[in-house]
Amino acid sequence: MAIFRFTVNGQERKVDTEPERPLLEVLREDLKLTGTKYGCGEGQCRACTVLLDGKPIVSCVTPVRTAAGKRIVTIEGLAEGGRLHRVQQAFIDEGAMQCGYCTSGMVLRTAALLDANPNPTAAQVIDALDGSLCRCCGYPRILAAVRRVADGKTRAEVRHD
Repeated sequence: MAIFRFTVNGQERKVDTEPERPLLEVLREDLKLTGTKYGCGEGQCRACTVLLDGKPIVSCVTPVRTAAGKRIVTIEGLAEGGRLHRVQQAFIDEGAMQCGYCTSGMVLRTAALLDANPNPTAAQVIDALDGSLCRCCGYPRILAAVRRVADGKTRAEVRHD
């Protein structure tokens, strides 16, 4: 066992755990951040995506030691000041979710893409979301949500207190 320190959703956190333990398990079980979903456990579906220093990673196959000293953003930390992130709002506006299982991973991957490239091409959007599996096959609405944000057509951010 070892102590690992990192910043999660803006808060300094520490956990005493095995270095090879999956980050997903630490987030869900130790830190009670259950918005990040366990999908396949093999890094293939990307439901467990979180941002590590701003870059999307699959947390189910990422050892917690990899996150030491870094910034982690989960879906719970994307909204700020009680306001949904523009990507979260676009997913709502477009009805880009059914069961919602893939949503947190898709939203975080989209947020990372748009932070790096505010006006991506359709090919760049598809490349960024490639491998993110939607069990409900909601891809057309998901792509419409991404395009909505990239085109700056999201509704005014809604306050959710």
